[in-house]
Amino acid sequence: MNSNTTALVLGATGGIGGEVARQLRDAGWTVRALRRGGEQQVERRDGMVWLRGDAMNRDDVLAAAQGCSVIVHAVNPPGYLRWSELVLPMLDSTIAAAQAQGATIVLPGTVYNYGPSAFPTLREDSPQEPITRKGVIRVQMEERLQAASSRGCKVIVVRAGDFFGPKPGNSWFSQGLVKPGLPVKAISVPNAPGVGHQWSYLPDVARTMVELVQRRETLEPFAAFHMAGYWDADGTQIAAAISRVVVKRGGAQPKVSAFPWWLMALIAPFVPTVRELREMRYLWTTRVEMRNANLVAVLGHEPHTPLDDAVEAALEGMGCLAVPSLGAIQAA
Repeated sequence: MNSNTTALVLGATGGIGGEVARQLRDAGWTVRALRRGGEQQVERRDGMVWLRGDAMNRDDVLAAAQGCSVIVHAVNPPGYLRWSELVLPMLDSTIAAAQAQGATIVLPGTVYNYGPSAFPTLREDSPQEPITRKGVIRVQMEERLQAASSRGCKVIVVRAGDFFGPKPGNSWFSQGLVKPGLPVKAISVPNAPGVGHQWSYLPDVARTMVELVQRRETLEPFAAFHMAGYWDADGTQIAAAISRVVVKRGGAQPKVSAFPWWLMALIAPFVPTVRELREMRYLWTTRVEMRNANLVAVLGHEPHTPLDDAVEAALEGMGCLAVPSLGAIQAA
């Protein structure tokens, strides 16, 4: 069994990367985090080692990965921008470092690499025939990782639904359903009426990755897993959970309305991020559900936080709940 418990996390300042880094740290791992900028070359804080470097620079990644048995590749271009230019070169840097160290690569996956030929129920071996530019890139990423898994490194891919919480970030929950930093008075629902959607709570995804990492020696060289997360069968249950939490914390019942896709169509020609978001609209008009049988077979369970608890933590982290919870008051 591999006793090396040193991991490099790329994207540790982001949502999923930060969660995986903290949970690896709490599980007793030595965690290195690569980040751009900063005054110091090496900084120790939050129980982790922060190294100055750029995921686009292969030499930076190779140096940071020295002595690591795991590399978490959780870095993406901000705001969906410049994917075609940056995503694959960044991954190539990670692959080179993993092969040099004989390390395991962990990739947070998405449903982008699937198209209508795989809908409505996604399994790990469903055909990957995407209909979007980002989907094509996601397929290319996994193809490169699968090839790399036969050349000196192992790969774990965890695919999950739309991420949310507990900190604000570039997600549909925090940028589409509600407005960060403001009390929740309205909820915008992107789904077409009656169409289900899959959600995943970031700490649950991170916990799943950490548990799989701890079993990496028993997994196939390229191991992909789907999470079930929260299945919102008719597109109303996440909004209902938000409303319950807001009322529980002393707020007024929020108004629930349809997301203004028409407005996005008007803005898209002038705002690249909105244009990219519109490309993924098909995931809100079609039922897409993931099955987690393979994950449960390996772990015996799927880490799962009760929905209302996850939503409350997300809204709290986004600054959308003005009234402190009883737990927060007691902790203080």
